[in-house]
Amino acid sequence: MKRILQALLCALTLATIAPTSSAKEPAGKVKNVLLIMSDDLKASVLPAYGNTVCRTPNIDRLAKSGMVFERAYCQGLACSPSRPSMMRSIYPKSKTTAPTIGEHLQKYGMHTARVGKIFHMPVPHAQLDGSNGKDFAECWTERYNTKTAETFTPGLYRLLNSDIVTRKVEGRDAKGPNRMWATVETDKEDGSDQADYMVATKAVELLRERKKAGKPFFLGVGFVRPHFPMVQPKKFFNMYPQQKMKIPPLIQGDWDDIPLAGRGSDGKGLNETEEGRRRMWQAYYGSVSFMDEQLGRVLDELDRLGLRDSTAIMFTTDHGYHLGEHGFWQKANLHEEVVRVPLIVSAPGIKPGRTSSFVELVDLYPTWTDLLGLPMPKGLHGKSLTPILRNPDAKVRDTALSIHNRAGGGLRSAQWHYMNYAGKGEELYDMIKDPDQYTNVVSDPKYAAILKQARAQYKARMAAAR
Repeated sequence: MKRILQALLCALTLATIAPTSSAKEPAGKVKNVLLIMSDDLKASVLPAYGNTVCRTPNIDRLAKSGMVFERAYCQGLACSPSRPSMMRSIYPKSKTTAPTIGEHLQKYGMHTARVGKIFHMPVPHAQLDGSNGKDFAECWTERYNTKTAETFTPGLYRLLNSDIVTRKVEGRDAKGPNRMWATVETDKEDGSDQADYMVATKAVELLRERKKAGKPFFLGVGFVRPHFPMVQPKKFFNMYPQQKMKIPPLIQGDWDDIPLAGRGSDGKGLNETEEGRRRMWQAYYGSVSFMDEQLGRVLDELDRLGLRDSTAIMFTTDHGYHLGEHGFWQKANLHEEVVRVPLIVSAPGIKPGRTSSFVELVDLYPTWTDLLGLPMPKGLHGKSLTPILRNPDAKVRDTALSIHNRAGGGLRSAQWHYMNYAGKGEELYDMIKDPDQYTNVVSDPKYAAILKQARAQYKARMAAAR
């Protein structure tokens, strides 16, 4: 009888001290979180998402060991709304308040650190002056920036929408209005004078410190590539011969059914030359491969330190990017090229796989909390993705919502992509028949019932996002 009472007392004690979590597995196995963020990264350029040109061996190995989310969507169309939204699990423009993920984790004894761009840091401005940008200091126990020459780095400079090709460092327009169309083939072969190399170096140092300290940590590693300007060692340009780059077609009349509010940047002259467009794809692919190499240095150190078995790794970006699709460049509208993002999660207890379930970047915060076995704070808009991590066929959402920078938003479902520009036009695409979004059917009477339903779903989602 005494042994029975002792056993009951022990069980009661364990139940009392166990962390509160909605996850059954793999909660309790994850002690640390490593968030790796790229910047302006299109999901469609990664081999993990079907691309056969771009080379990303390190992202590939992460994908082979983790869950690849094929339908992950951002909530903001630019850095500034998207990143804070993710780190607070609150939709952009919402009046809801919640602590940053770092503040929440610090309450439970976790060390939170950031190196590079996690919250918004303007590029190339932040790299030129080493500033924090629009960072949230309260999120971090410690934080580190990088300071580089960016476009002023010695090497071959090209301004693609102007006839400028030079090796002169003086006079390079690194902060001017045309900086977004600049590429630099740097002379330093290893890229050690660039922000992403420096970020990886500091991340390796921080991992070593955390290993020595022996306490749980959340580490955010923020790379800036492939964000413009496309600065990288020339060997990465050479991986992708310009003449072999496939570029999206420019179709006359393509904009006729796209409302003015839904049109992206036309590149300020970039569309005028095929060479410039090919060069952008060459530079973009090279930037992705350069970033991937730095990511690999971080993953290698994590493995070397023996931290892989206790660390959840998440790789993503803030939003996608137009590279000449429909004649658009950069990001500004709600089309698939902009709102769909890569998301790969590798964590202890998670079987490798792929999922077509809809998820949003606001879902990462609750997922981190769930994986760590911690209580969930109130006021979050996101949903934990642990059910999908346990079963790729599970669903936590039927749609994905993105908020337009100026007004309105878009709603993506399995077949339809609806966009509403707050009284300034609408778009509706059949994503099965028209995945490249060439035919806006919003005015076609055959789709009146679908449009009505999409409007109702969008209205409900937007109301819940306030």
